[in-house]
Amino acid sequence: MSAEEASAGTEVSVVGKEEGEEQQVVNPWEVSAGKGGIDYDKLVDQFGCQRLDDALVARVERLTARPPHCFLRRGLFFAHRDLNEILDLYERGERFYLYTGRGPSSEALHLGHLIPFMFTKYLQDAFKVPLVIQLTDDEKFLWKNLTVEESKRLARENAKDIIACGFDVERTFIFSDFNYVGGAFYENMVKVARCVTYNKVVGIFGFSPEDHIGKISFPPVQAVPSFPSSFPHLFSGNDQLRCLIPCAIDQDPYFRMTRDVAPRIGYQKPSLIESRFFPALQGENTKMSASDPNSAIYVTDSVKEIKTKVNKYAFSGGQDSIELHRKLGANLDVDVPIKYLNFFLEDDNELEHIKKEYKEGRMLTGEVKQRLVTVLSELVARHQRARAQVTEEMVDAFMAVRPLPNMFG
Repeated sequence: MSAEEASAGTEVSVVGKEEGEEQQVVNPWEVSAGKGGIDYDKLVDQFGCQRLDDALVARVERLTARPPHCFLRRGLFFAHRDLNEILDLYERGERFYLYTGRGPSSEALHLGHLIPFMFTKYLQDAFKVPLVIQLTDDEKFLWKNLTVEESKRLARENAKDIIACGFDVERTFIFSDFNYVGGAFYENMVKVARCVTYNKVVGIFGFSPEDHIGKISFPPVQAVPSFPSSFPHLFSGNDQLRCLIPCAIDQDPYFRMTRDVAPRIGYQKPSLIESRFFPALQGENTKMSASDPNSAIYVTDSVKEIKTKVNKYAFSGGQDSIELHRKLGANLDVDVPIKYLNFFLEDDNELEHIKKEYKEGRMLTGEVKQRLVTVLSELVARHQRARAQVTEEMVDAFMAVRPLPNMFG
């Protein structure tokens, strides 16, 4: 039995290193850890996925003839399932498609929400492949205190932020579950549902007897975009086309279930490339929350709001006094401004310079935060300009059920 198969029936949680330490819990609806933050090595072992090593990154660079995205070269996308197989078939001249998604539970996205879309755009551009983006408005109706109408409205608003990331309308299909589920998509859902026992879905996702049956029945909805036959208007007659899913690692349980079921219903297993979590401003042992707007930077924030949030709330690894900081330097492992720069500062040389100077005490926390404010302000301003250009007609075009004219162009 493979590690993946063994983990398909285990609850998605990892016990702390020492007795008395907080339990680490990672699943699609909850991410929590103790003071040390997420233990990604334990997570990889528990989930049974693979580490994304330098050799794979170098192979991506060679096959695409372009520099790897900074999320790749800095290890922010750090784990995978069968990425090597996707690269094998691409090297043979075959194609695949991308699938990612968004649960529309808020009016505006925060920077953590942008991570998978920024990376997916890079993959689409680099490999020139089609992309399907699922908006799980039904999931948010089931999990949040939202009406169907509000869930659908938020899906459309979130679609505008996704489109603003720069996706190619000739290679991208965005759909909301409430509007699209039916036909071949629903046929695949019930095929998956018949293969997953109640005990297994409880084991994988940690559902309790108090959870309503809507939650228990939802996982097949997120599973079947992995199968090309769910999109007959795109992939008719190509039911064995492989799928690559960029996502954060908390979504892995859905696709362990999917990979377990896929061969039993005649489909290829989807491959995954998985990211670390983007930390809350207050540190890795806290969670970005819509109920606490100061826990995250939103794409709607002004420069003033970004500056206030970074200066006031971003957890620092610097010392308590300038004298002590000059002597001891900063702890980069816990410093949130450094973690954010790791995601969003494009220049590798500048990033390494800042890390070295800050760690050795020659650069102060205020200076690092000032650089971060500039980087984030520019990023958010670019997004706001792009978002302002997205019209209702553009949303309709991305969500129209139609063949993609330049699917593999």
